[in-house]
Amino acid sequence: MSHSVSPSTDSRAAGTIGALIVDDQALVRAGFRMILEIEPDITIVGEAADGAQALELAAQLRPDIVLMDVRMPTMDGIEATRRLLADPTSRSRVIMLTTFDTDQYVFDALRAGASGFLIKDARPELLVAGIRAVHTGESLLAPSVTRRMIESFLQQPRTTDAAGLARYETLTAREQETLRHLARGLTNSEIAATLFVSETTVKTHVGHVLMKLGLRDRVQAVIYAYEAGLVTRLS
Repeated sequence: MSHSVSPSTDSRAAGTIGALIVDDQALVRAGFRMILEIEPDITIVGEAADGAQALELAAQLRPDIVLMDVRMPTMDGIEATRRLLADPTSRSRVIMLTTFDTDQYVFDALRAGASGFLIKDARPELLVAGIRAVHTGESLLAPSVTRRMIESFLQQPRTTDAAGLARYETLTAREQETLRHLARGLTNSEIAATLFVSETTVKTHVGHVLMKLGLRDRVQAVIYAYEAGLVTRLS
């Protein structure tokens, strides 16, 4: 399949978010382009039809955000995400796209380092808001995906990660509480309401949690909480 790119990342206006669209269906790529091109702060820097092309273009174009389909020929989105984010020079963040929220690859995609997960039939405004949120360091998960991820971890046998527990003990009581709410999939506003503090305070707590635990974003915090064997302690 063919792929297309914009002439150069140099044409990207200062302050805009450069997005790379990766999907094996040309109509899907065209649909996303139509939605995003009307946004003044988002620039489509290129398109790819599979994971291998995505890696090639990401290295060339250095997109801020990669909209990555899960199921593609040649190289799927999970392997492409894993390879892209393993590159220490990459500054891209990945939002995974799928047709069904029951996609069996959800957890592999998140473990590969994706910052978000969206269903392809999500409302256009949610897609746009999600790109902006992920670009600023937030994570993006459809509520149904968060619930399924938590349920899946609860059903899996786990052993306690001693190193993970040691890092957990470096958190203050309030930071541990914040992590507990993150593990439940709560948003900043929901955490603020629960703890009776401002959203700014919550953002500070979340930042401290991520920094102390060496995590990239909220998605990784949820995974950490369960894979470190903290679920029984946090529930």
